Amino acid sequence: MRVAVRHLLLAAALSGIAASCAAQVQPPVVGQAGTARTRAIEGTVLSSAGSPVAGAIVLLKDAKTLQVRSYIAQQDGKYHFYGLSTDVNWQLRAEAGGLTSKTKTVSVFDSHAKVRLNLKLDKNKKKT
Repeated sequence: MRVAVRHLLLAAALSGIAASCAAQVQPPVVGQAGTARTRAIEGTVLSSAGSPVAGAIVLLKDAKTLQVRSYIAQQDGKYHFYGLSTDVNWQLRAEAGGLTSKTKTVSVFDSHAKVRLNLKLDKNKKKT
């Protein structure tokens, strides 16, 4: 009988510990200290006259890995990239019709969760 009581007490103690551990484990909240944060970069591709350029190609380069992503601007010239690491410098430029924009950089020191960058096409692409 004594052994049975010990087992019951031990089982109760272990289930209490397990329940308290499960209650303490929670998924991380985005932006919470100690968790990875992401950002978005969005904007509009503009002609030298300032009008939106549909179909322009926007190139986004990870300055750490040199991986390049691309996006084709929408009818209103808008583009967007979501879920980007805040631990990386990002370089953007746009191309359309033989023209290119200046390369713009979003730094790791920029703390904005959403960065808005308009890219203006103003010079001929260099042929390599």
